[in-house]
Amino acid sequence: MITSNLPTIISFTSEADSATWRLDIAANLNYFNGHFPEQPVLPGVTQLDWAIKLGCAHFGYNVNVATLEVLKFQQLMLPNTQVDLIVSHSAAKQKLTFAYSDGEKRFASGRIALNTTNSPVAVGS
Repeated sequence: MITSNLPTIISFTSEADSATWRLDIAANLNYFNGHFPEQPVLPGVTQLDWAIKLGCAHFGYNVNVATLEVLKFQQLMLPNTQVDLIVSHSAAKQKLTFAYSDGEKRFASGRIALNTTNSPVAVGS
């Protein structure tokens, strides 16, 4: 797991098996440094890290990823944008599904399979 700080969270909503964070992708995030000089782009590994951290924390999992599935990076995430990160939870399969979007514009999506020995931790206990 990489060590990254989360971006500013503008808002948060949740339902039984999904959560949505509105994120501010500020131009001063150090993830843009050198990636790339001509046109700064938020690295895919950073997007993945944020989805794992926020999803695992919200649904009560320790961060223990088994595999990543169907990762897609459809559009570049540029500085000074706001995006929604939606993470859905499948307890039976121990998987988190994530998608970054802004309205109809999709940036990235995929599934995070957690280790099967990694049971959800009771949130708020």
